[in-house]
Amino acid sequence: MLQIYHNSRCTKSRECLAFLEKTGQEYEVVKYLEAILSFSELEAIIKKLRIKPIELIRQKEKIWTENFKGKILSDREIIQAMISYPILMERPIVINGEKAVIARPIEKVVMIF
Repeated sequence: MLQIYHNSRCTKSRECLAFLEKTGQEYEVVKYLEAILSFSELEAIIKKLRIKPIELIRQKEKIWTENFKGKILSDREIIQAMISYPILMERPIVINGEKAVIARPIEKVVMIF
C-alpha cells in the first residue's frame, strides 16, 4: 500500500491526494506535522528517496532562512532540523515499499507504481 506524507495546508499535497484517489491505488495518509517522525523513520525515507537530507529541505521556509541558512550542517543535523521543524520537509512524499518520490510534479507518483 502506498503512503503519502501529507500537509493538508499544502496545495500540492492536496492535489497529490486527489491524483491518488483517481488512480484507484490504495494509500495511507501520514500527517507528518501531527505525528512527528523519529530520526530513524526520516532517515529511512531519505534513503528510499535516494537523496541527500538537504534535498528534502524547503530552503525558502522562514524557519530555515532565519535559523539555518548559511550554516554548515552535517546530514545528521539537517535531519534533526526536520524533526524539530517538520514544516521544513518537501511535500508531498509518496512511498511504495522501497521506492519513494517527492511528488512535484504529482505525475512523478506513477514512477513508483
